[in-house]
Amino acid sequence: MSETQQTTLRLRLAYGVGSVAYGVKDNGFSYLLLFYYDVVLGLERSWVAAALFAALLVDAISDPIVGYLSDHWRSRWGRRHPFMYFAAFPVSISYLFLWNPPSGLSQLQLLAWLFCVAILVRTLITLYEIPSTALVSELTENYDERTSLLSYRYFFGWWGGLTMNALAFLVLFPAAGGQAEPGGYQIYGWIAPGLMCAAILISAAGTHHRIPTLKAPPATDHHSARIAFRELKETLSNPSIRVLFGGAIFYGIAAGLSASINIYINTYFWGLDSEQIGLFSLSYFGSAMIALPLSPLLSRKFGKKRAAIGMSLFSLFMLPLVVSLRLFEVMPPNGTSALFFTLLSFNFVDVMLLISSTTLISAMVADVVEESEVSTGRRSEGVFFAARTFALKIVSGAGIFSAAVLLSAIGFPSDAAGGAEVAPEVLRRLGIVYVATAGTLYGIAIFFYSRYRISRQSHEDHLRSLAARGSGDSSKAQ
Repeated sequence: MSETQQTTLRLRLAYGVGSVAYGVKDNGFSYLLLFYYDVVLGLERSWVAAALFAALLVDAISDPIVGYLSDHWRSRWGRRHPFMYFAAFPVSISYLFLWNPPSGLSQLQLLAWLFCVAILVRTLITLYEIPSTALVSELTENYDERTSLLSYRYFFGWWGGLTMNALAFLVLFPAAGGQAEPGGYQIYGWIAPGLMCAAILISAAGTHHRIPTLKAPPATDHHSARIAFRELKETLSNPSIRVLFGGAIFYGIAAGLSASINIYINTYFWGLDSEQIGLFSLSYFGSAMIALPLSPLLSRKFGKKRAAIGMSLFSLFMLPLVVSLRLFEVMPPNGTSALFFTLLSFNFVDVMLLISSTTLISAMVADVVEESEVSTGRRSEGVFFAARTFALKIVSGAGIFSAAVLLSAIGFPSDAAGGAEVAPEVLRRLGIVYVATAGTLYGIAIFFYSRYRISRQSHEDHLRSLAARGSGDSSKAQ
Protein backbone atom coordinates (compact mmCIF):
# COMPACT_ATOMS: atom_id res chain seq x y z
CA MET A 1 0.00 0.00 0.00
CA SER A 2 1.20 3.49 -0.81
CA GLU A 3 2.63 5.58 1.98
CA THR A 4 0.16 8.35 1.13
CA GLN A 5 -2.93 6.12 1.08
CA GLN A 6 -5.44 7.15 3.73
CA THR A 7 -7.58 4.79 5.77
CA THR A 8 -11.34 5.19 5.45
CA LEU A 9 -13.71 5.97 8.31
CA ARG A 10 -15.36 2.59 7.79
CA LEU A 11 -12.03 0.82 8.21
CA ARG A 12 -11.08 2.83 11.29
CA LEU A 13 -14.43 2.05 12.90
CA ALA A 14 -14.22 -1.66 12.07
CA TYR A 15 -10.66 -1.93 13.33
CA GLY A 16 -11.41 0.04 16.47
CA VAL A 17 -14.67 -1.57 17.56
CA GLY A 18 -13.00 -4.91 18.16
CA SER A 19 -11.16 -3.50 21.16
CA VAL A 20 -14.48 -3.25 23.00
CA ALA A 21 -13.94 -6.91 23.90
CA TYR A 22 -10.53 -6.30 25.42
CA GLY A 23 -11.77 -3.12 27.10
CA VAL A 24 -14.60 -4.98 28.83
CA LYS A 25 -12.27 -7.78 29.92
CA ASP A 26 -9.53 -5.42 31.08
CA ASN A 27 -11.89 -3.16 33.02
CA GLY A 28 -13.40 -6.13 34.80
CA PHE A 29 -10.03 -7.67 35.69
CA SER A 30 -8.44 -4.37 36.68
CA TYR A 31 -11.21 -2.66 38.65
CA LEU A 32 -13.66 -5.29 39.85
CA LEU A 33 -12.22 -8.79 40.08
CA LEU A 34 -9.98 -8.42 43.16
CA PHE A 35 -12.76 -6.60 45.04
CA TYR A 36 -15.40 -9.14 43.94
CA TYR A 37 -13.53 -12.25 45.06
CA ASP A 38 -12.03 -10.54 48.14
CA VAL A 39 -14.83 -8.46 49.66
CA VAL A 40 -17.95 -9.90 48.03
CA LEU A 41 -17.21 -13.64 47.85
CA GLY A 42 -14.97 -13.65 50.92
CA LEU A 43 -11.94 -15.38 49.42
CA GLU A 44 -8.73 -14.56 51.27
CA ARG A 45 -7.24 -11.43 49.65
CA SER A 46 -3.72 -12.80 49.38
CA TRP A 47 -5.12 -15.93 47.73
CA VAL A 48 -7.04 -13.85 45.18
CA ALA A 49 -3.96 -11.78 44.33
CA ALA A 50 -1.74 -14.85 44.08
CA ALA A 51 -4.26 -16.66 41.84
CA LEU A 52 -4.58 -13.68 39.49
CA PHE A 53 -0.82 -13.22 39.35
CA ALA A 54 -0.20 -16.93 38.71
CA ALA A 55 -2.88 -16.92 36.01
CA LEU A 56 -1.09 -14.01 34.34
CA LEU A 57 2.23 -15.85 34.42
CA VAL A 58 0.68 -18.88 32.72
CA ASP A 59 -1.26 -16.78 30.23
CA ALA A 60 1.65 -14.53 29.31
CA ILE A 61 3.43 -17.51 27.77
CA SER A 62 0.70 -17.57 25.13
CA ASP A 63 1.44 -14.02 23.93
CA PRO A 64 4.69 -14.63 22.01
CA ILE A 65 3.37 -18.00 20.83
CA VAL A 66 0.18 -16.45 19.40
CA GLY A 67 2.17 -13.54 17.97
CA TYR A 68 4.61 -15.84 16.21
CA LEU A 69 1.87 -18.19 14.96
CA SER A 70 -0.18 -15.34 13.54
CA ASP A 71 2.90 -13.94 11.79
CA HIS A 72 3.43 -17.30 10.05
CA TRP A 73 -0.14 -18.59 9.67
CA ARG A 74 -1.28 -19.58 6.17
CA SER A 75 -4.94 -19.75 5.19
CA ARG A 76 -7.34 -18.39 2.61
CA TRP A 77 -8.35 -15.86 5.30
CA GLY A 78 -4.79 -14.64 5.76
CA ARG A 79 -2.65 -14.59 8.89
CA ARG A 80 -4.83 -12.78 11.44
CA HIS A 81 -8.53 -13.37 10.80
CA PRO A 82 -8.73 -17.11 11.57
CA PHE A 83 -7.62 -16.37 15.15
CA MET A 84 -10.04 -13.45 15.44
CA TYR A 85 -13.09 -15.45 14.34
CA PHE A 86 -12.16 -18.47 16.45
CA ALA A 87 -11.88 -16.53 19.72
CA ALA A 88 -15.32 -14.87 19.70
CA PHE A 89 -17.55 -17.47 21.36
CA PRO A 90 -15.05 -19.28 23.66
CA VAL A 91 -13.79 -16.09 25.30
CA SER A 92 -17.34 -14.88 25.91
CA ILE A 93 -18.43 -18.14 27.54
CA SER A 94 -15.36 -18.27 29.78
CA TYR A 95 -15.93 -14.65 30.89
CA LEU A 96 -19.48 -15.61 31.88
CA PHE A 97 -18.11 -18.41 34.08
CA LEU A 98 -15.64 -16.05 35.80
CA TRP A 99 -18.40 -13.93 37.33
CA ASN A 100 -20.78 -16.78 38.07
CA PRO A 101 -18.88 -19.47 40.00
CA PRO A 102 -20.90 -22.45 41.22
CA SER A 103 -22.51 -21.97 44.60
CA GLY A 104 -21.36 -23.90 47.65
CA LEU A 105 -17.66 -24.00 46.76
CA SER A 106 -15.13 -24.22 49.57
CA GLN A 107 -12.36 -21.63 49.78
CA LEU A 108 -9.90 -23.93 48.00
CA GLN A 109 -12.43 -24.83 45.32
CA LEU A 110 -13.26 -21.17 44.72
CA LEU A 111 -9.55 -20.40 44.47
CA ALA A 112 -9.09 -23.18 41.90
CA TRP A 113 -12.11 -21.92 39.94
CA LEU A 114 -10.73 -18.36 39.84
CA PHE A 115 -7.27 -19.53 38.79
CA CYS A 116 -8.41 -21.86 36.00
CA VAL A 117 -11.11 -19.62 34.53
CA ALA A 118 -8.89 -16.53 34.70
CA ILE A 119 -6.25 -18.39 32.66
CA LEU A 120 -8.89 -19.45 30.16
CA VAL A 121 -10.28 -15.93 29.72
CA ARG A 122 -6.86 -14.35 29.33
CA THR A 123 -5.55 -16.95 26.90
CA LEU A 124 -8.64 -16.80 24.69
CA ILE A 125 -8.67 -13.01 24.55
CA THR A 126 -5.01 -13.20 23.51
CA LEU A 127 -6.02 -15.30 20.51
CA TYR A 128 -8.08 -12.34 19.37
CA GLU A 129 -6.24 -9.29 20.65
CA ILE A 130 -2.70 -9.97 19.41
CA PRO A 131 -3.61 -10.73 15.77
CA SER A 132 -6.22 -7.97 15.72
CA THR A 133 -3.90 -5.29 17.09
CA ALA A 134 -1.10 -6.39 14.74
CA LEU A 135 -3.30 -5.49 11.77
CA VAL A 136 -2.47 -1.80 12.25
CA SER A 137 0.98 -2.16 10.67
CA GLU A 138 -0.55 -3.94 7.66
CA LEU A 139 -3.60 -1.74 7.10
CA THR A 140 -1.40 1.32 6.50
CA GLU A 141 2.29 2.23 6.33
CA ASN A 142 1.58 5.91 6.96
CA TYR A 143 3.23 7.28 10.13
CA ASP A 144 0.21 9.38 11.18
CA GLU A 145 -2.52 7.05 9.90
CA ARG A 146 -1.27 4.36 12.26
CA THR A 147 -1.80 6.72 15.16
CA SER A 148 -5.28 7.48 13.84
CA LEU A 149 -6.18 3.79 13.62
CA LEU A 150 -4.92 3.15 17.13
CA SER A 151 -6.75 6.19 18.48
CA TYR A 152 -9.99 4.55 17.32
CA ARG A 153 -8.88 1.29 18.91
CA TYR A 154 -8.24 2.92 22.28
CA PHE A 155 -11.41 5.00 21.98
CA PHE A 156 -13.58 1.90 21.57
CA GLY A 157 -11.56 -0.04 24.13
CA TRP A 158 -12.22 2.61 26.76
CA TRP A 159 -15.85 3.02 25.75
CA GLY A 160 -16.41 -0.72 26.01
CA GLY A 161 -14.91 -0.94 29.48
CA LEU A 162 -16.58 2.28 30.63
CA THR A 163 -19.99 1.20 29.35
CA MET A 164 -19.91 -1.91 31.51
CA ASN A 165 -18.37 -0.03 34.43
CA ALA A 166 -21.06 2.66 34.32
CA LEU A 167 -23.79 0.05 33.94
CA ALA A 168 -22.42 -1.82 36.95
CA PHE A 169 -22.08 1.16 39.30
CA LEU A 170 -25.14 3.12 38.17
CA VAL A 171 -27.62 0.29 37.60
CA LEU A 172 -26.54 -3.21 38.59
CA PHE A 173 -24.82 -2.55 41.93
CA PRO A 174 -27.48 -0.12 43.28
CA ALA A 175 -30.23 -2.58 42.32
CA ALA A 176 -28.38 -5.34 44.19
CA GLY A 177 -27.77 -3.23 47.31
CA GLY A 178 -24.29 -1.84 46.56
CA GLN A 179 -20.89 -2.91 45.25
CA ALA A 180 -20.40 -5.27 48.20
CA GLU A 181 -23.34 -7.51 47.17
CA PRO A 182 -22.94 -10.40 44.70
CA GLY A 183 -26.10 -9.97 42.61
CA GLY A 184 -24.83 -7.06 40.53
CA TYR A 185 -21.63 -8.86 39.58
CA GLN A 186 -23.49 -11.96 38.47
CA ILE A 187 -25.78 -9.98 36.14
CA TYR A 188 -22.71 -8.12 34.88
CA GLY A 189 -21.27 -11.53 34.07
CA TRP A 190 -24.17 -12.24 31.71
CA ILE A 191 -24.25 -8.91 29.88
CA ALA A 192 -20.51 -8.36 29.33
CA PRO A 193 -19.85 -11.60 27.37
CA GLY A 194 -22.53 -10.75 24.80
CA LEU A 195 -20.95 -7.36 24.19
CA MET A 196 -17.50 -8.93 23.84
CA CYS A 197 -18.66 -11.52 21.32
CA ALA A 198 -20.50 -8.97 19.18
CA ALA A 199 -17.50 -6.61 19.09
CA ILE A 200 -15.08 -9.34 17.98
CA LEU A 201 -17.33 -10.60 15.18
CA ILE A 202 -18.13 -7.08 13.92
CA SER A 203 -14.45 -6.16 13.78
CA ALA A 204 -13.38 -9.39 12.08
CA ALA A 205 -16.14 -9.09 9.49
CA GLY A 206 -15.55 -5.36 9.01
CA THR A 207 -11.85 -5.82 8.17
CA HIS A 208 -12.34 -9.07 6.23
CA HIS A 209 -12.41 -7.28 2.84
CA ARG A 210 -8.81 -6.15 3.36
CA ILE A 211 -7.41 -9.69 3.59
CA PRO A 212 -6.17 -9.74 -0.05
CA THR A 213 -4.08 -6.59 0.55
CA LEU A 214 -2.47 -7.75 3.80
CA LYS A 215 1.05 -9.10 4.08
CA ALA A 216 1.74 -12.77 3.46
CA PRO A 217 3.73 -14.95 5.88
CA PRO A 218 7.38 -15.85 5.13
CA ALA A 219 7.84 -18.18 2.17
CA THR A 220 9.39 -21.07 4.10
CA ASP A 221 7.11 -23.75 5.47
CA HIS A 222 9.82 -25.46 7.52
CA HIS A 223 9.75 -24.15 11.06
CA SER A 224 11.15 -26.13 13.92
CA ALA A 225 10.95 -24.95 17.52
CA ARG A 226 14.68 -24.17 17.35
CA ILE A 227 14.28 -21.97 14.27
CA ALA A 228 11.26 -20.24 15.80
CA PHE A 229 13.18 -19.49 18.99
CA ARG A 230 16.14 -18.13 17.00
CA GLU A 231 13.87 -15.88 14.96
CA LEU A 232 12.09 -14.62 18.07
CA LYS A 233 15.41 -13.83 19.72
CA GLU A 234 16.67 -12.00 16.63
CA THR A 235 13.43 -10.04 16.25
CA LEU A 236 13.24 -8.99 19.90
CA SER A 237 16.87 -7.83 19.93
CA ASN A 238 15.73 -4.66 18.15
CA PRO A 239 16.82 -1.65 20.30
CA SER A 240 13.52 0.20 19.90
CA ILE A 241 11.40 -2.73 21.03
CA ARG A 242 13.72 -3.28 24.02
CA VAL A 243 13.12 0.22 25.40
CA LEU A 244 9.38 -0.10 24.75
CA PHE A 245 9.47 -3.45 26.53
CA GLY A 246 11.29 -1.90 29.50
CA GLY A 247 8.82 0.97 29.66
CA ALA A 248 5.91 -1.46 29.50
CA ILE A 249 7.26 -3.35 32.51
CA PHE A 250 7.18 -0.37 34.86
CA TYR A 251 4.06 1.11 33.28
CA GLY A 252 2.26 -2.22 33.69
CA ILE A 253 3.17 -2.59 37.37
CA ALA A 254 1.97 0.96 38.05
CA ALA A 255 -1.23 0.44 36.07
CA GLY A 256 -2.04 -2.85 37.78
CA LEU A 257 -1.39 -1.33 41.20
CA SER A 258 -3.43 1.81 40.48
CA ALA A 259 -6.37 -0.01 38.94
CA SER A 260 -6.68 -2.53 41.79
CA ILE A 261 -6.39 0.11 44.51
CA ASN A 262 -8.71 2.53 42.69
CA ILE A 263 -11.94 1.01 44.03
CA TYR A 264 -10.53 1.04 47.57
CA ILE A 265 -9.46 4.68 47.16
CA ASN A 266 -12.86 5.73 45.81
CA THR A 267 -14.91 3.71 48.28
CA TYR A 268 -12.94 4.31 51.48
CA PHE A 269 -10.45 7.16 51.01
CA TRP A 270 -12.99 9.46 49.30
CA GLY A 271 -16.13 7.84 50.75
CA LEU A 272 -17.93 7.64 47.39
CA ASP A 273 -20.97 5.46 46.78
CA SER A 274 -21.57 3.30 43.71
CA GLU A 275 -23.62 5.97 41.89
CA GLN A 276 -20.86 8.56 42.27
CA ILE A 277 -18.21 6.14 41.04
CA GLY A 278 -20.49 5.36 38.10
CA LEU A 279 -20.74 9.07 37.27
CA PHE A 280 -16.93 9.17 37.12
CA SER A 281 -17.15 6.47 34.49
CA LEU A 282 -19.62 8.55 32.49
CA SER A 283 -17.20 11.48 32.45
CA TYR A 284 -14.49 9.25 31.01
CA PHE A 285 -16.56 8.84 27.85
CA GLY A 286 -15.78 12.52 27.27
CA SER A 287 -12.11 11.91 28.02
CA ALA A 288 -12.00 9.24 25.31
CA MET A 289 -13.78 11.51 22.83
CA ILE A 290 -11.17 14.24 23.31
CA ALA A 291 -8.29 11.75 23.10
CA LEU A 292 -9.64 10.34 19.79
CA PRO A 293 -8.65 13.37 17.65
CA LEU A 294 -5.97 14.63 20.04
CA SER A 295 -3.55 11.72 19.65
CA PRO A 296 -3.25 11.94 15.83
CA LEU A 297 -3.01 15.74 16.08
CA LEU A 298 -0.11 15.52 18.53
CA SER A 299 1.56 12.84 16.40
CA ARG A 300 1.49 15.10 13.35
CA LYS A 301 2.69 18.18 15.22
CA PHE A 302 5.35 16.79 17.55
CA GLY A 303 6.03 13.20 16.51
CA LYS A 304 4.96 10.15 18.50
CA LYS A 305 7.84 10.01 20.96
CA ARG A 306 7.75 13.65 22.05
CA ALA A 307 3.96 13.69 22.24
CA ALA A 308 3.82 10.45 24.27
CA ILE A 309 6.41 11.64 26.77
CA GLY A 310 4.75 15.03 27.12
CA MET A 311 1.33 13.56 27.82
CA SER A 312 2.83 10.98 30.20
CA LEU A 313 4.64 13.66 32.19
CA PHE A 314 1.46 15.70 32.47
CA SER A 315 -0.40 12.60 33.66
CA LEU A 316 2.37 11.85 36.16
CA PHE A 317 1.81 15.30 37.66
CA MET A 318 -1.97 14.81 37.85
CA LEU A 319 -1.77 11.30 39.33
CA PRO A 320 -0.49 12.14 42.83
CA LEU A 321 -1.75 15.73 43.02
CA VAL A 322 -5.35 15.14 44.09
CA VAL A 323 -4.44 12.54 46.76
CA SER A 324 -1.58 14.74 48.01
CA LEU A 325 -3.98 17.67 48.41
CA ARG A 326 -6.14 15.53 50.69
CA LEU A 327 -3.11 14.42 52.71
CA PHE A 328 -2.32 18.11 53.28
CA GLU A 329 -6.00 18.70 54.16
CA VAL A 330 -6.64 21.02 51.22
CA MET A 331 -9.45 19.04 49.57
CA PRO A 332 -13.12 19.52 50.54
CA PRO A 333 -14.53 17.10 53.13
CA ASN A 334 -15.89 13.71 52.15
CA GLY A 335 -19.58 13.63 51.36
CA THR A 336 -19.69 17.14 49.85
CA SER A 337 -20.59 18.06 46.30
CA ALA A 338 -17.45 20.22 46.15
CA LEU A 339 -15.28 17.13 46.66
CA PHE A 340 -17.19 15.14 44.06
CA PHE A 341 -16.88 17.76 41.32
CA THR A 342 -13.22 18.39 42.13
CA LEU A 343 -12.46 14.68 41.77
CA LEU A 344 -14.57 14.51 38.63
CA SER A 345 -12.53 17.28 37.00
CA PHE A 346 -9.17 15.82 37.95
CA ASN A 347 -10.11 12.33 36.80
CA PHE A 348 -11.55 13.61 33.51
CA VAL A 349 -8.24 15.26 32.58
CA ASP A 350 -6.06 12.42 33.87
CA VAL A 351 -7.91 9.73 31.90
CA MET A 352 -7.73 11.84 28.74
CA LEU A 353 -3.96 12.11 29.19
CA LEU A 354 -3.69 8.38 29.87
CA ILE A 355 -5.61 7.40 26.73
CA SER A 356 -3.59 9.76 24.54
CA SER A 357 -0.23 8.60 25.87
CA THR A 358 -1.01 4.89 25.58
CA THR A 359 -2.33 5.40 22.03
CA LEU A 360 0.89 7.11 21.00
CA ILE A 361 3.07 4.46 22.65
CA SER A 362 1.23 1.67 20.80
CA ALA A 363 1.72 3.60 17.56
CA MET A 364 5.44 3.66 18.36
CA VAL A 365 5.37 -0.15 18.49
CA ALA A 366 3.77 -0.25 15.02
CA ASP A 367 6.71 1.63 13.51
CA VAL A 368 9.25 -0.88 14.82
CA VAL A 369 7.93 -3.35 12.22
CA GLU A 370 9.69 -1.74 9.25
CA GLU A 371 12.87 -0.99 11.19
CA SER A 372 13.12 -4.67 12.07
CA GLU A 373 12.22 -5.79 8.55
CA VAL A 374 15.14 -3.76 7.17
CA SER A 375 17.59 -5.73 9.30
CA THR A 376 15.93 -9.18 9.48
CA GLY A 377 13.98 -9.40 6.23
CA ARG A 378 10.87 -10.50 8.16
CA ARG A 379 7.68 -8.73 9.16
CA SER A 380 6.87 -9.55 12.78
CA GLU A 381 3.87 -7.42 13.73
CA GLY A 382 2.39 -10.13 15.92
CA VAL A 383 5.62 -10.73 17.82
CA PHE A 384 6.19 -7.03 18.53
CA PHE A 385 2.70 -6.37 19.84
CA ALA A 386 2.83 -9.66 21.75
CA ALA A 387 6.10 -8.57 23.40
CA ARG A 388 4.54 -5.39 24.73
CA THR A 389 1.37 -7.19 25.80
CA PHE A 390 3.49 -9.90 27.44
CA ALA A 391 5.29 -7.28 29.53
CA LEU A 392 2.07 -5.47 30.45
CA LYS A 393 0.36 -8.70 31.46
CA ILE A 394 3.19 -10.05 33.59
CA VAL A 395 3.78 -6.86 35.48
CA SER A 396 0.13 -5.89 35.67
CA GLY A 397 -0.28 -9.11 37.60
CA ALA A 398 2.64 -8.02 39.76
CA GLY A 399 0.82 -4.73 40.25
CA ILE A 400 -2.35 -6.49 41.38
CA PHE A 401 -0.32 -8.66 43.72
CA SER A 402 1.53 -5.57 45.00
CA ALA A 403 -1.81 -3.87 45.67
CA ALA A 404 -2.90 -6.76 47.89
CA VAL A 405 0.47 -6.77 49.69
CA LEU A 406 0.34 -3.00 50.26
CA LEU A 407 -3.23 -3.17 51.55
CA SER A 408 -2.19 -5.82 54.04
CA ALA A 409 1.00 -3.96 54.97
CA ILE A 410 -0.86 -0.77 55.91
CA GLY A 411 -3.35 -2.77 57.98
CA PHE A 412 -6.35 -2.31 55.70
CA PRO A 413 -9.19 -4.49 57.09
CA SER A 414 -10.26 -7.32 54.80
CA ASP A 415 -13.87 -7.18 56.05
CA ALA A 416 -14.46 -3.43 55.72
CA ALA A 417 -18.05 -2.67 54.79
CA GLY A 418 -17.76 1.11 54.56
CA GLY A 419 -15.41 4.06 54.99
CA ALA A 420 -16.44 4.57 58.61
CA GLU A 421 -14.98 1.20 59.57
CA VAL A 422 -11.49 2.05 58.31
CA ALA A 423 -9.33 4.02 60.73
CA PRO A 424 -8.18 7.49 59.54
CA GLU A 425 -4.50 6.60 60.00
CA VAL A 426 -4.97 3.56 57.74
CA LEU A 427 -6.56 5.72 55.05
CA ARG A 428 -3.70 8.20 55.33
CA ARG A 429 -1.14 5.41 54.88
CA LEU A 430 -3.15 4.20 51.87
CA GLY A 431 -2.86 7.63 50.23
CA ILE A 432 0.87 7.99 50.94
CA VAL A 433 1.78 4.51 49.69
CA TYR A 434 -0.33 4.94 46.55
CA VAL A 435 1.21 8.28 45.58
CA ALA A 436 4.81 7.25 46.27
CA THR A 437 4.69 3.83 44.63
CA ALA A 438 2.65 4.59 41.52
CA GLY A 439 4.43 7.90 40.88
CA THR A 440 7.88 6.30 41.01
CA LEU A 441 6.90 3.45 38.70
CA TYR A 442 5.34 5.73 36.09
CA GLY A 443 8.43 7.96 36.20
CA ILE A 444 10.76 5.05 35.42
CA ALA A 445 8.51 4.02 32.51
CA ILE A 446 8.77 7.51 31.02
CA PHE A 447 12.57 7.31 31.22
CA PHE A 448 12.55 4.13 29.12
CA TYR A 449 10.25 5.68 26.52
CA SER A 450 12.65 8.61 26.20
CA ARG A 451 15.24 6.16 24.76
CA TYR A 452 13.05 5.25 21.75
CA ARG A 453 14.86 6.15 18.54
CA ILE A 454 12.39 5.99 15.61
CA SER A 455 11.25 9.35 14.21
CA ARG A 456 9.02 10.29 11.30
CA GLN A 457 12.11 10.73 9.12
CA SER A 458 13.71 7.41 10.05
CA HIS A 459 10.37 5.63 9.49
CA GLU A 460 10.18 7.09 5.98
CA ASP A 461 13.80 6.05 5.39
CA HIS A 462 12.91 2.48 6.34
CA LEU A 463 9.98 2.47 3.90
CA ARG A 464 12.18 3.76 1.09
CA SER A 465 14.80 1.12 1.86
CA LEU A 466 12.19 -1.65 1.74
CA ALA A 467 10.67 -0.28 -1.45
CA ALA A 468 14.10 -0.21 -3.08
CA ARG A 469 14.65 -3.90 -2.42
CA GLY A 470 11.13 -4.71 -3.67
CA SER A 471 9.81 -6.10 -0.39
CA GLY A 472 6.72 -3.98 -0.47
CA ASP A 473 5.28 -5.71 -3.53
CA SER A 474 6.77 -9.14 -3.13
CA SER A 475 5.36 -9.61 0.35
CA LYS A 476 1.75 -8.96 -0.57
CA ALA A 477 -0.67 -11.81 -0.24
CA GLN A 478 -1.61 -13.26 -3.58
